[in-house]
Amino acid sequence: MTLSNRITRLFGIRYPVIQGGMVWCSGWKLASAVSNAGGLGLIGAGSMRPQVLREHIQQCKSATSNPFGVNIPLLYPEVEEIVQICILEKVPVVFTSAGSPARFTTLLKSAGITVVHVVANIKFALKAEASGVDALVAEGFEAGGHNGFEETTTMTLIPLIRQASKLPLIAAGGIATGSQLLAALALGAEGVQIGSRFAVSNESSAHPYFKARVIAASEGDTSLSMKKLVPVRLLKNAFAEKVKEAEARGADAEELKDLLGKGRAKKGMFEGDLVEGELEIGQAAALIQRIESVEEIFHDLLSGFEMAKKSLDSNISSDY
Repeated sequence: MTLSNRITRLFGIRYPVIQGGMVWCSGWKLASAVSNAGGLGLIGAGSMRPQVLREHIQQCKSATSNPFGVNIPLLYPEVEEIVQICILEKVPVVFTSAGSPARFTTLLKSAGITVVHVVANIKFALKAEASGVDALVAEGFEAGGHNGFEETTTMTLIPLIRQASKLPLIAAGGIATGSQLLAALALGAEGVQIGSRFAVSNESSAHPYFKARVIAASEGDTSLSMKKLVPVRLLKNAFAEKVKEAEARGADAEELKDLLGKGRAKKGMFEGDLVEGELEIGQAAALIQRIESVEEIFHDLLSGFEMAKKSLDSNISSDY
């Protein structure tokens, strides 16, 4: 089966499925596996020093002949060097987030790179479109990791962005199944970006303890924290509880920044500290039942998409 639309044509991929460029999870092994399976794999630059990113890009080139990309959080302290590495290494696609897309879009596009920006509201979607990006990711409140202040859910955000912009649109936030892929397309998206499910795949670089904790998660086991800094969705643990308590007594941004400290995400997701680490994951964690290979995930997504489409056709009749 092949699903062809503007997103698949833009990236040169078989299926409109993009892997989230997640910190501490999205190295070259995961990105190349997703690209080899027919989607678009992304290397997560947010947890890599420039030279480490260069090595991952080169490894990814060796592991796949298919298109792949790099996700760049624009708040990254070495972002200029990261961008230059992507240009010099001729990375075909760059996803940007957490900052102004106008900062590097023209430079990246002049180097022949396809640029996509992640947004959580109409205002920033229009700014991204004006900056010349090639496509948008509309990320709803359900997503793991850093999130929008508005807390707009994916089901509401996708139609809003679709009405506001004609750019190719990718839905993100809470998406982990084939039926959700179908729903995203029905809402007006032309592809999906999946993070949480790929974060616990065999090929993810996340710690086995973190993967097991995600698999064990139930409905309501994540919450949105640190709204005075940058909202982030985390699994509930001792660290998340400390943040909640600090916020409840009115802690300011500086106190929260001190509490966060350095390396919390690495400690939790990469080193497996389930108590004091930051465990970034989306609400879709409750839907994930086991650790699988990327190949198995794609098989399940595509078969689930077909089953949902057939079920919809059989359950609904239209009489005019």
